[in-house]
Amino acid sequence: MKDVAHMAAQLMAASARTAPKAGGKDFLEIVVITDEGELKNIAQKMKDYAPDSTNEAFWLRDASNIENSQAVVLVGLSKAVTAGYDCGGCGFASCGEFAKNRQIKDKDMGYTGPHCVMRMMDIGVALSSAAKTASLLNVDNRVQQRVGAAARALGLIKAEVAMGIPISIGGKSIYFDRNVPAKH
Repeated sequence: MKDVAHMAAQLMAASARTAPKAGGKDFLEIVVITDEGELKNIAQKMKDYAPDSTNEAFWLRDASNIENSQAVVLVGLSKAVTAGYDCGGCGFASCGEFAKNRQIKDKDMGYTGPHCVMRMMDIGVALSSAAKTASLLNVDNRVQQRVGAAARALGLIKAEVAMGIPISIGGKSIYFDRNVPAKH
């Protein structure tokens, strides 16, 4: 099943790549992780983050998912510019004002920001397309924020913000009916 999971992850990456994007501009970085050592490193980084988080138990729960997954598809935003829609979703009156006044900050255990809301929606659509492909293939999956943050911190994806979709093929989905570990 490992080979099937790896193939499914590649097909999910293709779905993310071809997903619609604001203005037809692609600023996504997509990485497929299948190496067991890298998956273990991601899970360990998530465990390392757990004590410093306000949601320690959830970091631990998601780390357990990664330890038991056969692959992870990462989708991130890389070197994006505004969509040019002047929608105000970023909090500025125009894209020009946002670009001029934007002060990128790096957040511990996470991402950089702020980002154009349309570009953030591009990530969401790509993740949804990838998850849909996994579903069509009957491959268990779950979109997770924490796996993207850990993979980003490890340098497995260079994107300014990233999320991931771990996948698993087994008799029961490991991503649902999950127990939240008690805090240490």
